[in-house]
Amino acid sequence: MADNLTYKILKEHLVEGELKKGSEIAVCIDQTLTQDATGTMAYLQLEALGVEKVQTELSVSYVDHNTLQNGFENADDHRYLQSAAARFGAWFSRPGNGICHQVHLERFGAPGKTLLGSDSHTPTAGGLGMIGIGAGGLDVAVAMAGGPFYLVVPEVLRVNLEGTLPPWVGAKDIILELLRRLSVRGGIGKVIEYGGAGLENLSVPERATIANMGAELGATSSIFPSDLVTLQFLRSQGREDSWRPLEADQQACYEREITINLGELEPLAAAPHSPDSVKPVRELGPVKVDQVAVGSCTNGSYHDLRLLAAAMKGRVVHPGVSLVVSPGSRQVLISLTREGVIEDLIRSGARILETACGPCIGMGQAPPSGAVSVRTFNRNFAGRSGTADALVYLTGPAAAAAAALRGELTDPRELGSYPLLPAEYTPVIDDRMMIAPPEDGRAVSLVRGPNIRPVPLNQPLPEKIGVKVLLVVDDNITTDHIVPGGSNVLPLRSNIEALSEHVFAALDCNFPARAREHGSGLIAAGENYGQGSSREHAALAPMALGVKAVLAKSFARIHKANLVNFGILPLVFNDPADYEKLSVGDELQIDQLSDQLEGSKISIDHVGRGCVIEAEHRLSPRQLKILKAGGLLNYTRLQGNSAEEGP
Repeated sequence: MADNLTYKILKEHLVEGELKKGSEIAVCIDQTLTQDATGTMAYLQLEALGVEKVQTELSVSYVDHNTLQNGFENADDHRYLQSAAARFGAWFSRPGNGICHQVHLERFGAPGKTLLGSDSHTPTAGGLGMIGIGAGGLDVAVAMAGGPFYLVVPEVLRVNLEGTLPPWVGAKDIILELLRRLSVRGGIGKVIEYGGAGLENLSVPERATIANMGAELGATSSIFPSDLVTLQFLRSQGREDSWRPLEADQQACYEREITINLGELEPLAAAPHSPDSVKPVRELGPVKVDQVAVGSCTNGSYHDLRLLAAAMKGRVVHPGVSLVVSPGSRQVLISLTREGVIEDLIRSGARILETACGPCIGMGQAPPSGAVSVRTFNRNFAGRSGTADALVYLTGPAAAAAAALRGELTDPRELGSYPLLPAEYTPVIDDRMMIAPPEDGRAVSLVRGPNIRPVPLNQPLPEKIGVKVLLVVDDNITTDHIVPGGSNVLPLRSNIEALSEHVFAALDCNFPARAREHGSGLIAAGENYGQGSSREHAALAPMALGVKAVLAKSFARIHKANLVNFGILPLVFNDPADYEKLSVGDELQIDQLSDQLEGSKISIDHVGRGCVIEAEHRLSPRQLKILKAGGLLNYTRLQGNSAEEGP
């Protein structure tokens, strides 16, 4: 049988189940990555599992999110992560070495491997022909401990890229076009697999840009074939031995195919406040721009910043605009510095930030109040920039350069002739900011600061749940809505008690107090609840406040898994119209829960109205066992104890 590329790799790594669409399978994980905003909790969970050493081929702990040290918390987390990496046998990428996805692409990624990361943009590795999947930190901890990763067999959507990109149009415009066609829910339950003759002219970093923003489609992963372009990239990194050719079989089957003619694309932008609110830049202007930010894991490559510098060379940033640049990796920064490109950017008025996520997650460089910020990032959710009323547009580096020069949204084709850029370059390879683990880390002491608290645990699922509706929210609620990012809140990621004070701060500042008052609560939601980042804290912190269940029209994949991992019951309305029956303060009750979970339907008594709301759990037998145990940590410990006791 002819296989698509996705199924080829899944077959190679299959350890449980069968590749039947919609069924649950378990796959072996070759590599893992964590970053400091999610990694501290992941390593605390690894500790709680009692693991002596990571069991993967490779695990890397990156520091790239919480690098703004305006208090001791982030610096303490970094010390803990460095000690934990040494203790458990993981590589440690020091602060300043770069953003996890860019660095992993350069130094560790390999075609045909599986990568599980505690970051939703882990599919960036698909630009190298890997299956990269974002997950909660607890799932990553279990994988580091040697356990498989469970997922529902995805549909595979084929995107055929034909033709060649015109001048001033780039990889970012390709993925924005796909978001325009499919929406932020269009990739749910799918892997996006790319093919077509147009791939020949797309470099690995350009492919990675496209794979990166597949997360904004809700896709499980995105993947490109491993071809001669891939070989060329790995050769430039001194890692030619990691290459293997990989592509779909000629007669491979797909659920659906889409063709994008690259020659017909034009510069695009996603308008506030969603990555799928896409229009041609020429149709959006003129819009006065106050800030331009270029970089991040989406557009922080050598080529991206080389284009920005070439477009701006000999010119100066508009007097009404602040331009900031964050290179994706130390390798990119050193290479651009060697060639004088950084000097060109500085002379043009750009402010060079460190090689970290920075503004993308609201960690510094918040725009002025009511400002328009043009960013080459992947998300433009309201408030994510650090300024509640800012308006963020997502573009590629070309449109960002035009906005920085003109002071308003501008089609970059108005800048004149496209600059001549080198087709290839030789990167400066310097891995001295990467610390290899010792052969035996058992003697390493873990360094714990006062903000690092133990992982809170849930109780086993009771037979009866009596709850009050704590909040009713709309469609497309993001994990930023549930647990915000930014420089004030991100440092609390390793202290759930303190973090819980900020749950739903963007929607209802009284939520934490109300949840504590009731002691047992439910959240009612619309479609695609929990879209966005992989942050398991969006389940952990509500759990700590007593949230027992979420009743939604539909869930984002990672967040639903995180709810199960921490013992919160994710339920789906059988009739979406029942959503309208719920208000804050309503009393609900679920009886005989164990018996009801044996089937697919759950009856919820609406005590105040005297009616019943029907719901479905849509969970696998394994997930039900995890829920009944009170979460994945409890369940994994029970499994370990059973194995030790023997038959």
